[in-house]
Amino acid sequence: MKSRIIPGQAFLAFLFMNLIGAVGLRAAEQPPLAPGYGNLQFALPAPGTYALPPLGEAANGEVLDSDGKALELYDLMGDKIVLLSFVYSTCSDVNGCPLAIAVLHKIKRRLANEKDIAAKLRLITLSFNPEHDTPDTMAAYGKEFQAPGIEWHFLTTRSEADLQPILGGYNHTVQKVYDAEGKSTGTFSHVLRVYLIDADKRIRNIYSVSFLHADTLINDIKTLLSGEPRTVAVKTPAAGKPSLYRAGDDKSDYESGGYQTHSLAMKERRGKAIDLLATIRKPMRGLPPVPVPKDNPLTEAKIGLGRKLFYDRRLSLNKTFSCAMCHIPEQGFTSNEMATAVGVEGRTVRRNSPTLYNVAYLDQLFHDGRETALERQAWGPLLAHDEMANPSIGYVLETVANSEDYRGLFQKAFGKGPGMETLGMAIASYERTLNSADSPFDRWFYGKDRKVLSEEAQQGFKLFTGKAGCSGCHTVDSKFALFTDNGFHNTGIGFAAAMDGSNAKRRVQIAPGTFVEVDREVIDSVSGDKGNDLGRYEITQKPEDRWKYRTLSLRNIGLTAPYMHDGSLGTLEEVVQFYRQGGRPNENLDPLIRPLPLNDREAAALVAFLKSLTGSNVGDLVGDAFAAPIGDAK
Repeated sequence: MKSRIIPGQAFLAFLFMNLIGAVGLRAAEQPPLAPGYGNLQFALPAPGTYALPPLGEAANGEVLDSDGKALELYDLMGDKIVLLSFVYSTCSDVNGCPLAIAVLHKIKRRLANEKDIAAKLRLITLSFNPEHDTPDTMAAYGKEFQAPGIEWHFLTTRSEADLQPILGGYNHTVQKVYDAEGKSTGTFSHVLRVYLIDADKRIRNIYSVSFLHADTLINDIKTLLSGEPRTVAVKTPAAGKPSLYRAGDDKSDYESGGYQTHSLAMKERRGKAIDLLATIRKPMRGLPPVPVPKDNPLTEAKIGLGRKLFYDRRLSLNKTFSCAMCHIPEQGFTSNEMATAVGVEGRTVRRNSPTLYNVAYLDQLFHDGRETALERQAWGPLLAHDEMANPSIGYVLETVANSEDYRGLFQKAFGKGPGMETLGMAIASYERTLNSADSPFDRWFYGKDRKVLSEEAQQGFKLFTGKAGCSGCHTVDSKFALFTDNGFHNTGIGFAAAMDGSNAKRRVQIAPGTFVEVDREVIDSVSGDKGNDLGRYEITQKPEDRWKYRTLSLRNIGLTAPYMHDGSLGTLEEVVQFYRQGGRPNENLDPLIRPLPLNDREAAALVAFLKSLTGSNVGDLVGDAFAAPIGDAK
């Protein structure tokens, strides 16, 4: 088929026909239309009530305008907010380049009535097919999209040699498609991305197919124009009196007025580095000596390097995602705003992020126990497609080797440069220092301070080790308590999720504290195949291991909601109620799981005990994390 240009109104007609085709040919397995073509399915927060952290500096490059005049991208940045899109004029994928143009066209029409905002915005559309998309072609392509008061530039480059550094600077991958004879088909394989760039030439958001919507983009533009998140008055459930919060920081301005975050907020998010070796030299009350492998003894140099790597956002495919974005320090080194983790570019991870507190004591890692050493475990998220998405080990190591701020650090820590082994050893060294105990329970039970624990929590501990039988899996020793047997158990959570065939509505969280009810079939129509999660069976292939998951430690459990391997239980009260009911019956249900004869008062006492397990040094570890560099891409 000959490639063709689709300018102006002809493009709109083409897009309309594609929309009709996509709707009328569902039986022919047409892909579902992207959200950007329809109405937004949830209420957006008010502009200026949330923050858009910088994601790195926008890249420059030599381009040609539609008159053939040479200029640099930076000539069109620095004075206005910019929406930068990459397209090619002959793209016929309705959820590809036409989607980007359609959304930007909606924005153009909307801003015709908001001239003050339009005057502060510039749209830039750059072709990544300079061989076909000449300045004349881009002029014809963009002719019908021009309007008074709206600045929209359609650009190309002189050659692919000029184009590639620009694509590289935005981590935008584009590949030509060839036929069986090795000839170019005139089409490209690419991921749709639109970049929001502020007046200081910093990238503030990146929109993919699932998130590209005119309402969202306009909201984000207004947020940038409004400056810092404003202070708002809200009511707190505890006192019921108005108080002042920064709405973008503590989540208090969401639709649900009763929402409470579990995050440990710190003023200005600034912390102070601490001696991370302290808990290694002297274990905290309630913990045994920290096991350290002989082939990776801990040193300050290793720990410091591992800490830097852990928070470095450059160690992901698009240089925006770090280990700490799933294991958030102020959220118990897990992610208590989401049931299951979300990786790079919003990719769904099927399990809840486990806490890293006291991870040094574990001999089997991940929910299914597929790794047995922190040194190897570190590479799992780095290479997982739905987490940090790096294409190879070499890609990660090259990123580190080419970063000036890592110069000499590996040599100092290991006597050699960055490698697969040394990078894993460094991250593991930092993670081994995230030890937290000396909780109110520890001071009461091991320190014999009889005044530090409430009567209710003491009663809860008695139930925990007696009538409720919790200590059968969450073990307590006379000298220390890890609150885990490091074993695997089937509670029925995984079984229930796998066997759920109902078509009931689903409660979907669209922002912290904000939920909507959505039909199951609607979710299925826009979701990927979730697939069954069979737990430990996926590692051992033993039928009796179906839906077994590792026993998580209960230390600091008050900080690490939601609970269970899939984050399906949002509060400790829900967890206790789940076990009161005897889990979810199935043929492999663990024999220790049985209905618990607890009344409401006893259930509350059990929760009070669990909340007494928060370590005394949590604030110090969070403060140390806030003092670490985050590795912004330059």
